[in-house]
Amino acid sequence: MSTFMPKAEDIVRKWYVLDAAGKPMGKIAAQAATLLRGKHKPIFAPHADCGDFVIILNAAKAVLTGKKLQQKKYQRHTGYIGHLKTIGYDTLMKTRPELAMQMAVKGMVPDTTLGRKSLTRLRIYAGGEHQQQAQQPEIWTL
Repeated sequence: MSTFMPKAEDIVRKWYVLDAAGKPMGKIAAQAATLLRGKHKPIFAPHADCGDFVIILNAAKAVLTGKKLQQKKYQRHTGYIGHLKTIGYDTLMKTRPELAMQMAVKGMVPDTTLGRKSLTRLRIYAGGEHQQQAQQPEIWTL
Protein backbone atom coordinates (compact mmCIF):
# COMPACT_ATOMS: atom_id res chain seq x y z
CA MET A 1 0.00 0.00 0.00
CA SER A 2 1.41 3.38 -0.97
CA THR A 3 1.13 6.74 0.80
CA PHE A 4 -1.28 9.24 -0.72
CA MET A 5 0.41 12.42 -1.92
CA PRO A 6 -1.99 15.30 -2.59
CA LYS A 7 -1.17 17.33 -5.67
CA ALA A 8 -1.63 21.07 -5.93
CA GLU A 9 -4.40 20.66 -8.50
CA ASP A 10 -6.30 18.26 -6.19
CA ILE A 11 -6.62 20.83 -3.41
CA VAL A 12 -9.86 22.83 -3.36
CA ARG A 13 -9.85 25.67 -0.85
CA LYS A 14 -13.14 26.71 0.72
CA TRP A 15 -14.02 29.63 2.96
CA TYR A 16 -15.47 28.98 6.42
CA VAL A 17 -16.94 31.35 9.01
CA LEU A 18 -16.55 30.72 12.75
CA ASP A 19 -18.65 32.75 15.19
CA ALA A 20 -16.79 33.29 18.47
CA ALA A 21 -19.60 35.03 20.35
CA GLY A 22 -19.99 33.46 23.80
CA LYS A 23 -17.60 30.58 23.06
CA PRO A 24 -14.21 29.90 24.70
CA MET A 25 -11.32 31.43 22.80
CA GLY A 26 -9.29 28.22 22.92
CA LYS A 27 -12.06 26.13 21.34
CA ILE A 28 -12.46 28.59 18.49
CA ALA A 29 -8.67 28.81 17.97
CA ALA A 30 -8.30 25.02 17.93
CA GLN A 31 -11.07 24.64 15.35
CA ALA A 32 -9.59 27.44 13.23
CA ALA A 33 -6.15 25.79 13.33
CA THR A 34 -7.67 22.49 12.21
CA LEU A 35 -9.42 24.16 9.27
CA LEU A 36 -6.32 26.17 8.32
CA ARG A 37 -4.17 23.04 8.18
CA GLY A 38 -6.79 20.97 6.36
CA LYS A 39 -6.95 18.19 8.97
CA HIS A 40 -10.70 17.88 8.43
CA LYS A 41 -10.20 16.74 4.82
CA PRO A 42 -9.69 13.14 3.73
CA ILE A 43 -6.75 14.18 1.55
CA PHE A 44 -4.79 15.65 4.50
CA ALA A 45 -1.05 15.11 4.50
CA PRO A 46 1.19 16.77 7.12
CA HIS A 47 3.78 17.79 4.52
CA ALA A 48 1.30 19.43 2.11
CA ASP A 49 -0.57 22.70 2.39
CA CYS A 50 -4.18 21.63 1.86
CA GLY A 51 -6.02 23.90 4.32
CA ASP A 52 -8.92 26.27 3.85
CA PHE A 53 -9.61 29.95 4.50
CA VAL A 54 -11.10 30.86 7.89
CA ILE A 55 -13.02 33.98 8.95
CA ILE A 56 -13.53 34.48 12.69
CA LEU A 57 -16.32 36.87 13.65
CA ASN A 58 -17.14 38.47 17.01
CA ALA A 59 -13.63 38.04 18.42
CA ALA A 60 -14.43 40.71 21.01
CA LYS A 61 -17.26 38.54 22.38
CA ALA A 62 -15.10 35.43 22.89
CA VAL A 63 -14.77 34.38 26.51
CA LEU A 64 -11.73 33.36 28.51
CA THR A 65 -12.51 30.67 31.08
CA GLY A 66 -11.38 30.71 34.68
CA LYS A 67 -9.35 33.69 35.87
CA LYS A 68 -7.44 34.09 32.61
CA LEU A 69 -8.95 37.49 31.92
CA GLN A 70 -7.40 38.92 35.09
CA GLN A 71 -4.24 36.79 35.43
CA LYS A 72 -3.03 36.07 31.89
CA LYS A 73 -0.44 38.49 30.48
CA TYR A 74 0.88 39.12 26.98
CA GLN A 75 4.57 40.03 26.84
CA ARG A 76 6.71 41.26 23.98
CA HIS A 77 10.21 42.66 23.82
CA THR A 78 11.20 45.62 21.69
CA GLY A 79 14.82 44.53 21.36
CA TYR A 80 16.21 47.23 23.59
CA ILE A 81 17.58 46.55 27.07
CA GLY A 82 14.86 46.71 29.70
CA HIS A 83 12.04 47.20 27.18
CA LEU A 84 9.81 44.27 28.07
CA LYS A 85 6.23 45.35 27.37
CA THR A 86 3.50 43.59 29.37
CA ILE A 87 -0.25 43.94 28.87
CA GLY A 88 -3.04 42.10 30.64
CA TYR A 89 -5.65 40.18 28.68
CA ASP A 90 -8.46 42.30 30.16
CA THR A 91 -6.93 45.35 28.47
CA LEU A 92 -6.01 43.40 25.34
CA MET A 93 -9.55 42.09 24.87
CA LYS A 94 -10.94 45.64 25.19
CA THR A 95 -8.46 47.30 22.85
CA ARG A 96 -7.32 44.64 20.33
CA PRO A 97 -9.41 41.43 20.48
CA GLU A 98 -8.24 40.45 16.98
CA LEU A 99 -4.63 40.24 18.21
CA ALA A 100 -5.61 38.04 21.16
CA MET A 101 -7.45 35.62 18.84
CA GLN A 102 -4.61 35.66 16.30
CA MET A 103 -2.06 34.75 18.97
CA ALA A 104 -4.29 31.89 20.16
CA VAL A 105 -4.53 30.45 16.63
CA LYS A 106 -0.82 31.02 16.00
CA GLY A 107 0.04 28.96 19.06
CA MET A 108 -1.95 26.03 17.66
CA VAL A 109 -0.42 25.79 14.19
CA PRO A 110 3.05 24.32 13.73
CA ASP A 111 6.03 26.66 13.78
CA THR A 112 7.11 25.79 10.25
CA THR A 113 6.84 27.37 6.82
CA LEU A 114 3.52 25.57 6.32
CA GLY A 115 2.20 26.98 9.58
CA ARG A 116 3.21 30.53 8.68
CA LYS A 117 1.69 30.12 5.22
CA SER A 118 -1.58 28.85 6.68
CA LEU A 119 -1.88 31.88 8.98
CA THR A 120 -2.09 34.13 5.90
CA ARG A 121 -5.48 32.51 5.17
CA LEU A 122 -6.92 33.67 8.52
CA ARG A 123 -9.19 36.72 8.77
CA ILE A 124 -10.34 37.96 12.19
CA TYR A 125 -12.98 40.61 12.91
CA ALA A 126 -14.00 42.03 16.28
CA GLY A 127 -17.59 42.58 15.12
CA GLY A 128 -20.15 40.50 13.29
CA GLU A 129 -19.51 41.82 9.76
CA HIS A 130 -16.85 40.69 7.29
CA GLN A 131 -15.70 41.78 3.84
CA GLN A 132 -15.49 38.37 2.15
CA GLN A 133 -19.08 38.00 0.93
CA ALA A 134 -17.83 37.52 -2.65
CA GLN A 135 -16.09 34.27 -1.65
CA GLN A 136 -19.44 32.82 -0.40
CA PRO A 137 -18.14 31.43 2.89
CA GLU A 138 -19.91 28.57 4.63
CA ILE A 139 -20.89 28.66 8.30
CA TRP A 140 -18.86 26.12 10.30
CA THR A 141 -20.54 24.80 13.44
CA LEU A 142 -18.55 23.36 16.31
